Amino acid sequence: MTEEEVNGGEEPTEDTAQEDPVAAAEARAEETWNQSLRARAEMENLRRRAERDVAQARQQSLERMASELLAVKDSLEMGVQAASEAGADVEKLAEGAELTLKMFDQALDKFNIVALEPLGEKFDPEAHEAMAAQPTDDAEPNTVISVIQKGYQLGDRLLRPAMVVVAKAPEPST
Repeated sequence: MTEEEVNGGEEPTEDTAQEDPVAAAEARAEETWNQSLRARAEMENLRRRAERDVAQARQQSLERMASELLAVKDSLEMGVQAASEAGADVEKLAEGAELTLKMFDQALDKFNIVALEPLGEKFDPEAHEAMAAQPTDDAEPNTVISVIQKGYQLGDRLLRPAMVVVAKAPEPST
């Protein structure tokens, strides 16, 4: 039997759909399930795309940094080669080393890497590593009086703390 015969030759109407609420609920549930699957697939695609974009950005950043550092390496190799030649001019070698250091500093600047030079500042355990405490009258206690090794910061992130000598109050003489 067809639906027309069941309904007396009439086409199905909304009334007949309302008469079968289970079928209507199942149809809505099926549609909701399909929407959920599509949304989940789209979210997964977005996640993969974001991971790929982050990996590409990281790779491009590394390539730019490596390119800058290769120029510094080339300069160092030329300096070593010049130093190994007979009768190498020490002044020219020193000048070449200074220029290479300047190139390196420029490369660090391009990538927002900043040297921490805390001489005369209050000791900060977040940015400094105290290697020694030295009694002195020339500076307030807990002040950096000597920098053994500079620290470096990338943006707001500490790459390496500065190694410092900190002033301490002189021992009272007896």
